[in-house]
Amino acid sequence: MQTVKTKKLVLAAICLALCIVLPLLFHAVPNGGSIFLPIHIPVLLCGLLCGTVYGALCGVMGPLLSSLITGMPPLSMAPAMMVECAVYGLVCGLLMHFVKTKKPLLNLYISLVCAMLVGRVVAGLAKALIFTPGISPFAWVTTSIVTGIPGIIIQLILIPLLIIGLKRAGLINNG
Repeated sequence: MQTVKTKKLVLAAICLALCIVLPLLFHAVPNGGSIFLPIHIPVLLCGLLCGTVYGALCGVMGPLLSSLITGMPPLSMAPAMMVECAVYGLVCGLLMHFVKTKKPLLNLYISLVCAMLVGRVVAGLAKALIFTPGISPFAWVTTSIVTGIPGIIIQLILIPLLIIGLKRAGLINNG
């Protein structure tokens, strides 16, 4: 049991470190953060691999630490991203625990897509009610979905490939 907890802690720490490193790579491209959504990848991975608690913590701490260390995201945007990413990690972990279809890849995609949808909806509500009151639904859809389509596609391809690779390498054994 202690080995499982240690493995999850190490994986979560790696994901948290990636929350700082990946944005640095993608921000070399103008608007790279909002287009490629690099911080979402390690948060979603953390939720899928480590569960709800580590996923949610990575979602809160990743944007905060990245903002404080690198300035990305800008500190003014960090709270909304922290809410969004916390929901990603939490929902991924929750659904990976409860969704059992006998097809691990289907479980993974259900968990991933649902987390991405719920996270965006919660982020939209948080922005509209707390962080940027009065934001129009059009502006929210544009900033939360349309601009990030390349990042969403990357997440839907890369995350399952990473999990399959980690399983084949014997580094993880879930679902």
